[in-house]
Amino acid sequence: MGDVQKINGGAWALSADRRITLLNISLSSFLTPFSGSSFSIALPSISSEFGLDAVAMNWASLAFLLSSAVFLIPFGKLADMHGRKRVYTLGIAVFTLSSALLAACPSSAAIVPLRALQGIGSAMVFGTGVAILVSSSSPAERGSTLGIYSASVYAGLSVGPFLGGYMTQNLGWRSIFVFNVVLGLSIILLTIARMRGEWREDGEKRFDLMGSAAYGAMFFALMYGFSKIPQAESIPPIVLSLLLAACLLYVERRAENPVLDVRLFTGNRAFVLSNLAALVNYSATYSVTFLLSLYLQFLKAMTPQQAGVVMISSPVLQALISPLAGRLSDRVKPASIATIGMAVTTFSLLPFVFLSEGTPVAGVSGSLALLGVGLALFSSPNTNYIMGSVDRRLYGVASSIVGTMRLTGQMLSQGTAMMTFALYLGAEEITQPLFPQLLSSIRACFVIFFFLCTLGVVASSVGRRYSP
Repeated sequence: MGDVQKINGGAWALSADRRITLLNISLSSFLTPFSGSSFSIALPSISSEFGLDAVAMNWASLAFLLSSAVFLIPFGKLADMHGRKRVYTLGIAVFTLSSALLAACPSSAAIVPLRALQGIGSAMVFGTGVAILVSSSSPAERGSTLGIYSASVYAGLSVGPFLGGYMTQNLGWRSIFVFNVVLGLSIILLTIARMRGEWREDGEKRFDLMGSAAYGAMFFALMYGFSKIPQAESIPPIVLSLLLAACLLYVERRAENPVLDVRLFTGNRAFVLSNLAALVNYSATYSVTFLLSLYLQFLKAMTPQQAGVVMISSPVLQALISPLAGRLSDRVKPASIATIGMAVTTFSLLPFVFLSEGTPVAGVSGSLALLGVGLALFSSPNTNYIMGSVDRRLYGVASSIVGTMRLTGQMLSQGTAMMTFALYLGAEEITQPLFPQLLSSIRACFVIFFFLCTLGVVASSVGRRYSP
């Protein structure tokens, strides 16, 4: 009888540890998207205080994404080698410190580098969070766990525009970073005090420093060049990024412990196509909040708080539906659910192609609601499918690649907005005479995003053929 109680007690302890782990990762997965979405709402106010032009505003968002993408896979590999909890905790600390520095930011010159530092902390968190959850879950509950994780991400996106708009309007834009600091410190304390386990799978090998350097340089050159399109000076960095990509493939094929295992992309079609679908999905949807924030505040003359209320419908539905979609993906082929989600997302973007100054706000909110449904049906099932297609010892790298697809897509999305703004507006501060050009640039972005999402439906549909 005592043995039974002991066994039951051990099972209960394990269950409690899993709940603490899920709570902790869910809080951190709330924090970083909250910071990003609230920053988008606060950006016009920051621009007004510091006199940022349209391109500088884009760089304030892009710096975070660029640094996150550059460091995500290297930190995912380091986490597999030296402990995912260790890298995760350090990442929360870096994110919290950078938020504190942003709250005290004295000038526009400090915004971009501090956002880049915040992105490094985010890379350490997202390069480990999904891997920790999958490592501490059974295959039968993986989809449900990832659904709750996705719901936390979307809850951050939901609260960000609303709470960020309220705080910006009533307390000033710096208050959103103070909120980040408070929540970040709470997560650090919870991690140290209650989260058990280290989740280290591959600790005996050497870290691939050369591959990591080539990977980071490739990404930086690519996005820097993309930001300079259509100017002639965009060509050299883009060519350099292609050369560095070839160098990366050469180095990684010969590395004993590659930071980026190219076999994942050459022998696993399900992994490749599902990651391609994720890349396209984020490329087509990330800048929606940024673009509509500008549309509502400049062309509709709304306050930050009012704009946040309009945009809340999409992430609220994402947060509500994601756990259901994740649970469903444990019972039905997750690739099939993800394909339906991609199709719904594509349909939701079409009305924004025809956006005008007279478009009813209710129509904007309705299209955003449909977008939320599509993203919820796509995200956690697609991640479940990707993580289920790789070996356990590669969870950290696979999680990082999923995050890299997300960040790369977000960078491409923001880069598309930056390029379009440069073509239509130039390096000018957005004022009343430029409102027609602003509207044209927003519509042009949505045309590109609609066709990108259409390609994503194709990639996701083909990926279903390789479902187990």
